[in-house]
Amino acid sequence: MPRVPGQVDAAKTEAILEAALALFSEKGAAVSMEAIARQAGVSRQTLYNRFPSKTEIGRALAARRSDAISAPLRSGGDPETVLTAMAAGLLEKICGGDGRASMRGVALMSPHTPDIARAIYDAGPAEGLRRLAVWLAEQDAAKTLSVPDPHAAAEMFAGMTLGHGHLRGVLGVPHPAFDIQARARETARRFIRAFAP
Repeated sequence: MPRVPGQVDAAKTEAILEAALALFSEKGAAVSMEAIARQAGVSRQTLYNRFPSKTEIGRALAARRSDAISAPLRSGGDPETVLTAMAAGLLEKICGGDGRASMRGVALMSPHTPDIARAIYDAGPAEGLRRLAVWLAEQDAAKTLSVPDPHAAAEMFAGMTLGHGHLRGVLGVPHPAFDIQARARETARRFIRAFAP
C-alpha cells in the first residue's frame, strides 16, 4: 500500500537510528551523515529530511532510550513495582552491550562535538531524571514516599541502581555477572526504606 504524501516511513527512521547508533559507538563524531545513510540503506535526502544533523540523531537516540527506561513511571503501579521496573530498565539499557558501546561513543565524541554530547545528555539522562523527580514529587504529595528534594533523590536512585555501571561502560570494562531483576528489586526496596513516609 503506497504511503500518503508527507507520511513518514517508521521503518526507515528506525533503520537510520540503528545505523547511527552502531556507527557512533564505533567511530564517535567522526562518522559522516553519508555513512549513516549508506548503512541504513536510505538516500541522503531521506536522512536529512528526518534528521538535519548528527545532533538531531543523537537527541532522537537519547530520547528513545529515555522513553524506554522511564516507561514504568507511567504505569500507575505501586512504588516498589515502578522503581523495580525502572531499575531493571536502567541496568539493561546502560549495562548491556549496546549501552556500554553507546556510552563509549558519546565519550569519544564529547570533546570534539560538545553540542551533540549536550543534546544527548539533555534528551536522555537529564530527561529521565526530570521524569523520575516529577514522579517522586507525586509520591511525596500522595504520602506514599517522603521525598523533600525529588531531584536529588532521583540522582540517588540512578546512582544506587547503576553503581559503577556507567564507568565500566565508558572504559569498556566488563561488568561482573549479576541478576538484573534481583538487583533491581533490592535497589527499589532500599530506596523505599530510605524515603519511607
